[in-house]
Amino acid sequence: MKAFLQSVRSLGPMRLAAMAGIGIGILAFFIYIMARVSSPQMELLYGNLDLADSGRIVERLEAERAPYQLRRDGTEIWVPADLKNQLRVKMAEASLPAGGAPSLGYEVFDNADTFGSTSFMQNVNLVRALEGELARTIRSIDRVRNVRVHLVMPKRELFSREEQEPSASIVLQMEGGARLNRQQVEAIQHMVAASVPKLKPHRISIVDDRGTLLARGYENQQDMLAHSSEEMRLAYESRLARTIEQLLERSVGVGNVRAEVSAEMDFNRVATTEEIFDPDSRVVRSEVTINENEQSEDTEGNPVTVQQNLPDVNAAFNSSGRSSSSANRTQETVNYEISKTVRNHVKELGEVRRLSVAVLVNGRMITNAEGQRVYEPLSQQQLDQLSSLVRSTIGFDGNRGDMVEVVNMQFADFEDMFAEIDDNKIFGMDRDFLEKVASNLGLSIVAILFLLLVLRPLVSRAVESMSQPVGPDGRRLLTDQTTGAPALTGPGGALAPVPGMGLDEMEMDELIDIEKVEGRVKASSMRKIGEIVDKHPEEALSIIRNWLYQEN
Repeated sequence: MKAFLQSVRSLGPMRLAAMAGIGIGILAFFIYIMARVSSPQMELLYGNLDLADSGRIVERLEAERAPYQLRRDGTEIWVPADLKNQLRVKMAEASLPAGGAPSLGYEVFDNADTFGSTSFMQNVNLVRALEGELARTIRSIDRVRNVRVHLVMPKRELFSREEQEPSASIVLQMEGGARLNRQQVEAIQHMVAASVPKLKPHRISIVDDRGTLLARGYENQQDMLAHSSEEMRLAYESRLARTIEQLLERSVGVGNVRAEVSAEMDFNRVATTEEIFDPDSRVVRSEVTINENEQSEDTEGNPVTVQQNLPDVNAAFNSSGRSSSSANRTQETVNYEISKTVRNHVKELGEVRRLSVAVLVNGRMITNAEGQRVYEPLSQQQLDQLSSLVRSTIGFDGNRGDMVEVVNMQFADFEDMFAEIDDNKIFGMDRDFLEKVASNLGLSIVAILFLLLVLRPLVSRAVESMSQPVGPDGRRLLTDQTTGAPALTGPGGALAPVPGMGLDEMEMDELIDIEKVEGRVKASSMRKIGEIVDKHPEEALSIIRNWLYQEN
């Protein structure tokens, strides 16, 4: 123990401090490695958060005393994998995340002072409540991060015949690069229109966070239908192409057919009213018959009549000289109803004028007699059968100029060239797991290099220093590599003879004939001197300086 303590004291305070610092650093490094390896696996709780939502979720996690990590400037919160589902349920109970500033709904009326509020304030709060409730509903759609709703509900003016219709505008903020499709945008329009009185879907405009117009507001329904004519044509072409592909894939195989449809459509809206009268088809509507009988006698003389000028004058008079007359009149009125046909013909949008269909079909891969996979095209009979199926599917009409072309060509295989790469997968393994393994492996490599390149030379030097004998005055004993005699490190690191050694042993080195062993001594001396310089560079430098000073 005394020799060990003496060796430690011989190292000096600087070396002892360096060794202690290195040891503490290595111990802290291994503690960090063990803590990192033994720490639970963290998974994403929520991502792409607003700082307001992130702050509220962190407060909730601290109240639950759950461990968490903030990443990407606080927009992502990571928690242990075994607590993720449980924490999500608790966050949902607290309505978190709320997508930024919480939207006020009908709770705006909970703390309102209705006694002193005016009708204007009540109307404003009603609009705010509707906007908040609609924003909450739209935010529940998948991948919608935040939403703002603006409603314009005009007030009916007195003594005004015209009434202004309400309108709305919606701004959507999506998560990452997600975008809504056409069906989802229309669903939002109809949902908002059904929630606001007298609001129509075509009066709602929708814009995303990039300034892209997703839905346009129109003054009337006809303008909206006219604007959507191109979309109707594309949808019709896509539906026909998808139907053709699904039908032919049953025969040629999935992925072996591609169909393109070009439709020429008439989007003119025509309304025709036609009235047709049929005179041959008539029905008695009403009939009126009037019969009148009149008789009269004249006793005052013969009146001047036309009968007096007739040849038989006496026929008009009786024997007494009196004249008489009678009249019968019959009037008949018949009203007929002539049949009439009224037709209202409305020609709706999207009448197909002409269809052009192009179908590309792949052949088959067969095995030939040599066992090789070769391409075999389809026969003409098979192509004709496929053409017949396509004509029947699209409702082929040669009078309007429809065209159908079915061509057989070999498809290029792009699946291997452009394979889909999952962002969360690397070499078929989870990205987070590989990153954790890579980080731990990198830290282990750094630790090994530190041990081999830094700590090992220091330890070996300290062990060699401790293994060397100590002289009676406390100085370390070194062996003179040229003579083999023990020596002490003198001032400045110079070698000095060891006190107490016999003169006979020292004289033996002086009595050696150097001329006889000159070559052998030089070779061994050079080798040993090189070892000494490599192991003890500072001491060797001190010895050389001492020799120079003695010569001077």
